[in-house]
Amino acid sequence: MSVQIEDNEVDIVIGALRPNLASFLEAWRAFFSRFHLIIVKDPDMAEDLQISQGFDHQVYTKSDMERITGTTSINFSGHSCRYFGYLVSSKKYIIAIDDDCLPAHDTNNNLVDPVAQHITNLKTPATPFFFNTLYDPFCKGTDFVRGYPFSLRNGVDCVLSCGLWLNIADYDAPTQAVKPCERNARYVDAVITVPLNTMMPASGINVGFNREILGPAVIPGLRLVGEGNRRWETMEDIWSGMCAKVVCDHLRLGVKSGLPYVWRSGADSALESLKKEWVGVKLMENIVPFFQSVRLPRTAVTAEDCVVEMAGMVREQLGAVDPVFQNAAVAMVEWVRIWKAVGSRGD
Repeated sequence: MSVQIEDNEVDIVIGALRPNLASFLEAWRAFFSRFHLIIVKDPDMAEDLQISQGFDHQVYTKSDMERITGTTSINFSGHSCRYFGYLVSSKKYIIAIDDDCLPAHDTNNNLVDPVAQHITNLKTPATPFFFNTLYDPFCKGTDFVRGYPFSLRNGVDCVLSCGLWLNIADYDAPTQAVKPCERNARYVDAVITVPLNTMMPASGINVGFNREILGPAVIPGLRLVGEGNRRWETMEDIWSGMCAKVVCDHLRLGVKSGLPYVWRSGADSALESLKKEWVGVKLMENIVPFFQSVRLPRTAVTAEDCVVEMAGMVREQLGAVDPVFQNAAVAMVEWVRIWKAVGSRGD
């Protein structure tokens, strides 16, 4: 099913962690040039950004972050700078692709348009309450299978689209260490709705979402601590994705995973990552059971409500496990406050 995409309903958010953004933008020109780009420079990067001509774009820097958010405990350094882009956007849909990604080719060797596919995912219904064994029934060439209840075939609004990538697989450091040469070359031409009450490790590398509905639940919350630790990003988007999935389940909204693919070129040293990631690997054993058990009250009717309710649960149920959870609870409430403040000012 093809959908119409209006230029003024999509922002492309790019977290710039490398000075030379020009080559990245040139690779994406065919798919990005018609949309507004929000480029957020990592506040820890001292070098000037190199940006190609011919794009409708706005660059945000550390001074913009301080001006717009004011005093906050939220740190937008590293990959977290992408969240600032979500904050300042005014569009209905956001597509975010990391600056170490390039366009992928499908099985027919055609370049993949991730913007079009993400928007197709978001503009067609999701089916979280009953699994369709032919994947997304709203994709071309599929439909609902025999036995699928007709009462559920209208589906619900999809507000989160989690894309995949080729080449560098999204492994944690222990897995990467034992499979150092493994690359993902398998292109699966499919989209699925993630079932109700099922958690998944979402990634911010290649994602699209409905900012108007879900934006406040896409949270820069959980940060690991430790000397020289710059790998908290590997936990932050997982935490954010689980928060978003709980919100979607509670509000009866949908999440899709699968297409579109991008080609990811970056990879950190598995050994160095292992030193910095191990705390996060252990914390996942507490994080997953927590999110699996979260049930929000009926009085939580917006994403903002849900995030504030969850923050209280994080503080009460996980706060004694590790101080990072106390900090995450504070950041969740802070994020909602900033989101409302920026929205009311129209920044």
